[in-house]
Amino acid sequence: MTEEFTQSFGEGKGQLLKLFYSKSLPMRLDRWLVSQRPEQSRTRIQKFIDAGFVRVNGTQAQAKTPLRHGDEVQLWVPPPEPLPYLKPEEMNLDVLFEDEHLIVVNKPAGLAVHPAPGNKDGTLVNGLLHHCPNLPGISGKLRPGVVHRLDKDTTGCIVIAKSQTALVKLQVQIQKRIASRHYLAVVHGAPKSEAGTIVGAIGRHPTDRKKYAVVSDEKGRHACTHWQLVERLSDYSLMSFKLDTGRTHQIRVHCAHVGHPIVGDPTYSRCRKLPINLSGQTLHAIKLILNHPITNIRMEFEAPIPDVFHNLLVVLRKRK
Repeated sequence: MTEEFTQSFGEGKGQLLKLFYSKSLPMRLDRWLVSQRPEQSRTRIQKFIDAGFVRVNGTQAQAKTPLRHGDEVQLWVPPPEPLPYLKPEEMNLDVLFEDEHLIVVNKPAGLAVHPAPGNKDGTLVNGLLHHCPNLPGISGKLRPGVVHRLDKDTTGCIVIAKSQTALVKLQVQIQKRIASRHYLAVVHGAPKSEAGTIVGAIGRHPTDRKKYAVVSDEKGRHACTHWQLVERLSDYSLMSFKLDTGRTHQIRVHCAHVGHPIVGDPTYSRCRKLPINLSGQTLHAIKLILNHPITNIRMEFEAPIPDVFHNLLVVLRKRK
């Protein structure tokens, strides 16, 4: 282990973390570190260990080193890698809140959150890199600062971390349901009850790899969506949703699964007649509630519904 391991945190060349193992049963070092540092992949954690960046009780450790109650683990996280291929782009961001630790944005429809194959620029991340010069490197090469995602055509509240510490704490809040995400959507049809919960594992569609579907527990990941009927609109319904989990396309898949796909969804309500012209699904992340990652103050943010969503409601209410 180089001298840089113990000096790096103070010199700003990286981050030196001291963690303590408190479980009663032994556990492999690499598995436990992944559970403690969710923003890092297991592969990356193993690379840290192989590079000599991890010590257990002052001694260099291996991935399979068993941890026992009371062990002290020191992890040196190297400084963020530069992102030369992610270019900042000037963008008119609708900022709901910002301080030195986080930024909450009202995302418009048609804006992807981060680059992906075939969509390398013009994303929210590109705009944020122009707005927040210190963002590069946090949470991976293509998703700097991203705590959670919204689909490209889903609008509303999204929080981005501006430091690694804020990122980790916000991700933990999402995982432990301390943070609360609320959505509004107009769906086809009308549910028989006033409220309910949809539980169904979500995985790749068995025949269309571009879609997701409710699948068996063995083939998908557990997903839970709470819903409430807000307003009956003849052959349509305005509904609110609260997520316990955050799977890809979760609300859209669950709504389609129970026979009430979201109006305008090009993937899960294809060929359905639309009341007005829509460019995408009428799904809006209306409210985000979380604890500030540094001060722990409870904070609530709300994004007004987009004009097209409002216009749809006006049309449907006239039909009642």
